[in-house]
Amino acid sequence: MSSQRPAALQLCPFSAYLESALAQRCEVIRWFALDDAERAQWLTAHAARVRAVITGGHVGCSPELMAALPNLGVIAVNGVGVDRVDLAVARRRGIRVGTTPGALTADVADLAVGLILALLRGIPAGDAFVRAGQWPAGEMPLARQVSGRRFGVVGLGQIGSALAGRLAAFGEVAYTGPHPKNGPYRYHAELLSLAHASDVLILTLPASPATRHLVNTAVLQALGPAGYLINVARGALVDEAALIAALDQGTIAGAALDVFENEPHVPQALRQHPKVLLSPHRASATVETRTRMADMVLAHLDACLAGEPEPVFTSV
Repeated sequence: MSSQRPAALQLCPFSAYLESALAQRCEVIRWFALDDAERAQWLTAHAARVRAVITGGHVGCSPELMAALPNLGVIAVNGVGVDRVDLAVARRRGIRVGTTPGALTADVADLAVGLILALLRGIPAGDAFVRAGQWPAGEMPLARQVSGRRFGVVGLGQIGSALAGRLAAFGEVAYTGPHPKNGPYRYHAELLSLAHASDVLILTLPASPATRHLVNTAVLQALGPAGYLINVARGALVDEAALIAALDQGTIAGAALDVFENEPHVPQALRQHPKVLLSPHRASATVETRTRMADMVLAHLDACLAGEPEPVFTSV
C-alpha cells in the first residue's frame, strides 16, 4: 500500500456504495475491526497520515482519537447527529465536522409515522398471530385508533416539522422546543405541559448533555396510562430505567423505539416487554437516503482533500 495516499479511519460499517467510493479516494483503515493493541500499533506508525475520520452519528469521534491524529482535517459524519463529536475540540484544531443535513428528513418522519401505526394498531403482533396459526382459535384483542389522537412533537426542526405535517392528517399536533415557531401547531413552552396534552409523544430533537434523560419519570407520568412514547432521535434522551418501570407499572400504554442508550445492546426488559415495539436504528435505512448521505460524506471528504471550502447542501 502506498504511503502517498491519504489515510482515512472508518469508525463503523457503511453501505457497499460508500465503502467502495472511500477506497477509491484513500487508504481506508477499518478502525472498528481493530482491537486496542492493533489501533495503538497502527497510530504509532501512521497517525500523521490520517486526513479524515468517517463515522456515524451514533459513533462520533472521541477527543482522544482526535488528539492522536495531528493532521486530521475532517470528521465526516454519515448522519445529522454530532452529539458524539466534541465540537469545541474540533473548532480549536480547525477540524471540519461535516454532516448530511436534509438527506434523511423524509425517511425519519416516515418511520415515525410507521411506528405509531404499528404500535397502536398492533401490526407486528397481528403478523405474529397469523404466522403462529392462532387465528382459528379466536380473535386478537382490540387495538387502539390512530385517527383523532393528540400528537406531541418534541423538537420542531427539519425532521419534527416534516413529521408534524404528516401527523396533521391524523389529528391535532402540538410541539415544544426552545422557542415558538411560525406555523399552525400549538406551542408548549414546557415538555411536561406537552406530555399532559398528548396521547402520543414523539422525540425528534438532537441529543446533548442538556437533553440527556429529558424523558424521565415525571414526563412519563404526565403522558399517562393511555399515552405512548415514540423515539426516532437518540437513545440518551430517554431514561430507559424509568421507561421500563413506567411500562411495568402501567404508567404509560406503550413505546416504540428506534434508538437506544447503548446501541446495539438493548436492555432485556425492553426486548421482552409486550408493550414495546423495537427497531434497530433504521430511521434513515433506505437505499435512496443512504445513497444521498454517502454522496454528502464524499463531498465533505473531497473538499477537505482538495483544500476547498466546505460544501453547502440544500434540503431534500
